[in-house]
Amino acid sequence: MELSQYIKDKLVSEKRVAMPIMTHPGIELLGKRVLDAVTNGEIHYHAIRALNECFPQSVACTTIMDLTVEAEAFGAQLSMSSNEVPSVSGHLLAGYADVEALQVPSLESGRVPQYLQADRLAAKGIDKPVLAGCIGPYSLAGRLYDMTEIMMAIYTEPETARLLLEKCTEFILRYCLAIKETGVAGVIMAEPAAGLLSNEDCLQYSSVYVKRIIDAVQDDSFTVILHNCGNTGHCTPAMLATGAQGYHFGNKADMLAALRECPSDVWVMGNLDPVGVFRMLTPEEVFAQTEELLSRTAGYANFIVSTGCDTPPEVPFDNIQAFYLAVEKYNKGS
Repeated sequence: MELSQYIKDKLVSEKRVAMPIMTHPGIELLGKRVLDAVTNGEIHYHAIRALNECFPQSVACTTIMDLTVEAEAFGAQLSMSSNEVPSVSGHLLAGYADVEALQVPSLESGRVPQYLQADRLAAKGIDKPVLAGCIGPYSLAGRLYDMTEIMMAIYTEPETARLLLEKCTEFILRYCLAIKETGVAGVIMAEPAAGLLSNEDCLQYSSVYVKRIIDAVQDDSFTVILHNCGNTGHCTPAMLATGAQGYHFGNKADMLAALRECPSDVWVMGNLDPVGVFRMLTPEEVFAQTEELLSRTAGYANFIVSTGCDTPPEVPFDNIQAFYLAVEKYNKGS
């Protein structure tokens, strides 16, 4: 289902729409573990579907924001436990020679086929736009080279950083083309590590590569939403230079400042804290926080209320309901 026209139709009524990045509660609805969903595309799909059936108010469904899938495909070692999102252990590369020898993997590597299966099943089985997920080039490079080392390399070994970014971009582009073929409405590209850079460095070492991918895959039927929860506001211009249809901000960003910087013809999404609000607060407090964010952003028709990042496991279901009830109340009064 095409997301672009779908959201335009929703926003034209001047009602607020919600699109939290949220999958883990669906896993819990199935009585499954995180490990089950991140290793099995069918379970992953059923988790997305179960959550949508429980909370149908979201304007779109999202897959798990797993920032290890692409790194694993390249050969990175992962730490995986029953009920936590996987993480990369150590680093795969240590210098130009390693980067030069690095092979861009096929889409049959690691868990990529399972994620594509989840995308395909969700696109077919859910009567609502579905957004898949992928990592951004700079964030992938950091997982392969080590985050501290890649930040140093852009100054001390820029040729190493650029070669690695070329290979990361090639793989992510192939992956996004495969995601597009599954029939989903778009992809949320998570590039949080780019938020550690200055705006100028973000332009050079993230945005130019992200733009290359977006130019190749984004069209009227497929949307790219760029997520950068590391951006505190300092690199919003670099994000906008990518040409994405939507921009997703983390809870450290000033949402009003972001809205003022972004054009009115792109979607701006965020930014309730997925842990500090959704997981830790009471339903009454979640309701109040959501209501306050909606009120502050009332002057921006392109704002879509969301979480600041993927919600973690064990978010209370009453808190999710409180979030949607706040949106419903706001729309009744608008």
